Amino acid sequence: MAFESFRDWVNHLDRVGELKRVREPLATELEITEVADREMKSAGGGKALLIEKPTVNGVVSPFPVAINTMGSWKRMAMSMGAASVEDVAAELGSLMKAKPPTSVREALKLLGTAFELRHARPKIVKDGPCKEVIRKFDAPATRTEPWPAAPDGDFRGSPADHACPSLLNLPILKCWPHDGGRFVTLPCVVTKDPDTGERNIGMYRVQIYDDRTTGMHWQLQKVGARHGRRYYENGTRMPVSIFLGGDPMFPFAATAPLPDGLDEFLLAGYLRRKSVELVKCETNDLEVPANSDFVIEGYVDPKEPLRDEGPFGDHTGFYTLPEPYPVFHVTAVTHRKDAVYPATIVGQPPMEDFYMGGASVKLFLPVFKMNFPEIVDIALPAEGVFHNLVFVSIKKTYPMQAYKIMHGMWGMGQMMFTKYLVVVDDDVDVHNTSEVLFRMCSNTDPQRDSLFTKGPADVLDHATSEIAVGTKLGIDATRKLPGEGFKRRWPPLIRMDPAVKAKVEKLMGM
Repeated sequence: MAFESFRDWVNHLDRVGELKRVREPLATELEITEVADREMKSAGGGKALLIEKPTVNGVVSPFPVAINTMGSWKRMAMSMGAASVEDVAAELGSLMKAKPPTSVREALKLLGTAFELRHARPKIVKDGPCKEVIRKFDAPATRTEPWPAAPDGDFRGSPADHACPSLLNLPILKCWPHDGGRFVTLPCVVTKDPDTGERNIGMYRVQIYDDRTTGMHWQLQKVGARHGRRYYENGTRMPVSIFLGGDPMFPFAATAPLPDGLDEFLLAGYLRRKSVELVKCETNDLEVPANSDFVIEGYVDPKEPLRDEGPFGDHTGFYTLPEPYPVFHVTAVTHRKDAVYPATIVGQPPMEDFYMGGASVKLFLPVFKMNFPEIVDIALPAEGVFHNLVFVSIKKTYPMQAYKIMHGMWGMGQMMFTKYLVVVDDDVDVHNTSEVLFRMCSNTDPQRDSLFTKGPADVLDHATSEIAVGTKLGIDATRKLPGEGFKRRWPPLIRMDPAVKAKVEKLMGM
């Protein structure tokens, strides 16, 4: 199901009872965070929130703020137009099983082909709603006709004058008390490789310095940073564009662990069942979705010194402290007349990002199984704030198979950041943390079944002695085989006889 704007998505949530409206003014500085944090931590992720009157420095913004729109399993599935994320994953898995790959390169090609089986690649159009209001800096604003009437049932902000949109009057949040300023928290950042022309859409937080400049927090191992290094090497100005809103599959695709070289717009088109229409930016040659709500265009200058970015209350549950990052210079801001500002917050879990990250794991489980057919399921518990803690269940058939899985997964994309990886047998529900911990404590000898290794670490990990370098711990919590040096008999797990269970359930009316 394709949504033609973020407003369209939020109105859909409203119609199906998945939206709460906050009609009283709420400050973008801290207050929206406090309301959203309480909602996100309520049962099942709570509801989506529409802040109808967000205030920026005490002034009500004409743009409402929508937050927690994908913060539950139900809303994640709805954003994909499906009954469940598992249904989407099953469909993708069936497409990829049509021709089993014989190499990693073939697997990546097959993944791209699977996306294209439903929809064509993104297509370029001449114009789009994201250009209804345009401001090029050092140039007058254009397209400021009166707003059209709202359809019945839709919400509207105040039809204020949008002749001068800038970073300072957008309802950008300051999330936590010690944050270094206001941050765009749901940005889709578009860059291109200057050598190959391959596009990447990543999600890197954006700190507002003033109306013309921001920080660009692309971390060392991210694709955007790799593109940036090429521009730094050749000394030429790097075009960058940021878009917000549009279809909810855009930010999801930007966060998905796609293999390098696969276009995120291809994934978004597959999930929304409609190819993504792209329009060329006003002040650089990058393309953004024509139905975006906001677009911020600009560049990074390799000849300019880096600037401290942060602190920022991050998804780790701690503040990341200031570090030098590139400066992004804004050359234009464009938006829909009736734009809705999309936001999220991160902090101590569970938060909205738990459901987005979990949906990525479910969706790409078939890809993991293509490389490791013994894998049954994977879970990233909320307490592990994404990749710090990973549970994997496998159908074990030979000695040391759990260690094969550990080494293999540490070599796959963002799994390289996993600090603790626990492997269990196929009869364990990895989404039940209590069950995994029970098997880990009962099935392991700490020295025999633990593996320490070194590797890249998340730049945001404050516990490592050096930035981006750390250690990993793998734990084999599977039943041990004689070939693994286990010389004793392995005892059976206590389970009731199925016939007795069925009889008692019938007697008790269960």
